[in-house]
Amino acid sequence: MNAELKEALDALEKEKGISKDALFDAIDASLHKACENHFGSTENIVVSIDRETCDFDIYTEKMVVNEVKDPIHEISYEDAKKINKRAKIDEITRVHIKSKEFGRIAAQNAKSIILQKIREEERQSISDYFNKKAHDIMTGIVQRVSNGVVSVNLGRTDAVLTQEDIIPGEVFIPTQHIKVYVVGMRDGGKGPRVQISRTKAAMVKRLFELEVAEMKDKTVEIKAISREAGSRTKMAVWSNDPNVDPIGACIGVNGSRITPIVNELNGEKIDIIHWSDNPAILVENALSPAKVVAVAADEDEHSALVVVPNDQLSLAIGMKGQNARLAAKLTGYKIDIKSESQARDEGLFENYEEDDEYDEEYEDYGEDYDDEAYGEDGYDEDYESYDEDGPEEYEDETEEIEDDLYETYEDTDSDDPGSET
Repeated sequence: MNAELKEALDALEKEKGISKDALFDAIDASLHKACENHFGSTENIVVSIDRETCDFDIYTEKMVVNEVKDPIHEISYEDAKKINKRAKIDEITRVHIKSKEFGRIAAQNAKSIILQKIREEERQSISDYFNKKAHDIMTGIVQRVSNGVVSVNLGRTDAVLTQEDIIPGEVFIPTQHIKVYVVGMRDGGKGPRVQISRTKAAMVKRLFELEVAEMKDKTVEIKAISREAGSRTKMAVWSNDPNVDPIGACIGVNGSRITPIVNELNGEKIDIIHWSDNPAILVENALSPAKVVAVAADEDEHSALVVVPNDQLSLAIGMKGQNARLAAKLTGYKIDIKSESQARDEGLFENYEEDDEYDEEYEDYGEDYDDEAYGEDGYDEDYESYDEDGPEEYEDETEEIEDDLYETYEDTDSDDPGSET
């Protein structure tokens, strides 16, 4: 039986991650409980377990006397001599107890104690294991899908993806292997539960850290990230080595690094921009791919006023305001975007000379200025009725622009602060 017990303990330690010491403590407690049920007390009972061989011994220590008055603590000289020929009056002798003498109820109680201890140690082991895995990526196997909730097996336990943790539009099937982000542990009705997600911005960050070698050695860092799962992510990166392009490192040769991440996220668009400690430059980069004329950033108020060319307003704001919203989350600044015409009308460009001082990059003005297209004051009337949701034709136009810009990331110049895929 001792050999079988040793094998069982070895198996529990290997499969469930429960230490042998904890299991031996459980056995010790169960034997004490069995003795208490059998004898009514454990006051002078000793349990000795050899943790190498799994041999155990149970005995009670009694005083040898001529006349027994307290049978729990005393033993007669005649009985003591039968156990130990060297027994002497007024000395302590050990009286061994055979566990086979325990009744059925005592044995069942001992078994219950051991099983309870095993369950407690297993839960603690799982909790410790997944606490170490918190904020990391794990691969799980889809077990079942029911009412929008996905059960995922993570090896040592199961976890669930709720609807808010699933990327919109995702469809899972049983036995499918998926990557999930381990948020941490939370209390559940039956003990701690592993909380996982596929919609956290931190998941995209961790996927890049695992894929990009320069991030593993801290050459390239992700300074900030914002995400609307299933649609678009913006990520600001920085290189600690002037010879390493952080955007190129993230994209890889012919997109070899970013492609697996995009595929894992079901085609979600990812904008990668250069990080800057200058808030004005950071805000300008964050609004990429839109071009920016000027940025006025207030560091105390954490707000920024951005002026863009008239034909870039829709691109800067994005479909239903998404580009501006993600830029605001990325930078931590409240961003107010105005077209150049709006800025002039509000007196923001008091010294502005519309023909001579305007950047030659924007050829809508100067020689190519078109009164019919922009109206008498140069303002595009198509933008006058813009609101966050936008009219239907406005959204369609924006969508067409974005599709053209992001058709393939192979066409993107990785040196451009607005490089994206």
